[in-house]
Amino acid sequence: MQRIHFDAADLARTRLRTTAGPLVETAFAVGLLGRGVGAPYARWRSQVGKRLPRRPYPLHGGTAPGPDAFLACAERHAGDETGAAPVRGPGARQVSDELTAVWRAAVAPYWDRLRAYLEAECEARGRIMMAGGAEQLLATLHPRTVWRAPVLEIPGGPDEDIRLGGRGLVLVPSVFLHRAARLMTPPAGGPPVLAFAAPPDAARAAALWEESDPPSQSLGALVGQTRAAALRALRATCTTGQLADQLGISAAGASQHTAVLRETGLITTRRIRNTVLHTVTPLGVALLDGRVARPQRPPVAVRPRGAAALMSPARWAS
Repeated sequence: MQRIHFDAADLARTRLRTTAGPLVETAFAVGLLGRGVGAPYARWRSQVGKRLPRRPYPLHGGTAPGPDAFLACAERHAGDETGAAPVRGPGARQVSDELTAVWRAAVAPYWDRLRAYLEAECEARGRIMMAGGAEQLLATLHPRTVWRAPVLEIPGGPDEDIRLGGRGLVLVPSVFLHRAARLMTPPAGGPPVLAFAAPPDAARAAALWEESDPPSQSLGALVGQTRAAALRALRATCTTGQLADQLGISAAGASQHTAVLRETGLITTRRIRNTVLHTVTPLGVALLDGRVARPQRPPVAVRPRGAAALMSPARWAS
């Protein structure tokens, strides 16, 4: 059991974020594919099986990386899409290739709806936090996590005590996490990220796994899933930092995506004192609504290497 210790500063700095990012959610999906799934995931499992007939790792023995390798990779890049930290070690290339295959088959076709679901989950949790504070949120995080002030107890994982030291905690819901919660420490000394399981009920699962090709999916195929999500988020003007929080990516990653969207004429950016605000242009709105086939200028193709290639929206969309 893991025990996360909070002080007053940690509680004050505890916050919600929509997602830990596509890479992390994909790694959790790998773990779920290797297990039996309940009714809410049966339709998803059937659809993924048609696109990904070979499992991303052997269930019994073999030399391919197991689920822990995928989750370790996810932990190193929690909330990051810049590819600054490469995947290293034995089997790194295989981990990268397998994660890309799972992303395309198991997560990318549903990413727009998954993000909308996670946004609604964050809004509901945010109302709990507004009504009862961070302690009330921690006490209702998941049936299997236990809040004994000032300690949050998480079942599974190593038996250890974690002291936040005033950094606070970032809480993110996950559709595919099969455990109650999983603690991740992103690079650069940022606050730890605690992903907690938020499985859909039967009604919401039916909407999540509906097979269709709405304009938003076509848009994702055109400009990349993450940039499409950024464009939708920017219907409501926001800053780079706010966009990064909504997408569950780093500020550098959000800045890179807004630069590409601005170059293609899909958003405008203006500075008001020390604040930079991004807004969708009429062309961007038309593209979101499916009223144009493509932007006037094609998006800039970025072909990074190594882990950056794994996390690049250009690769996801290809």
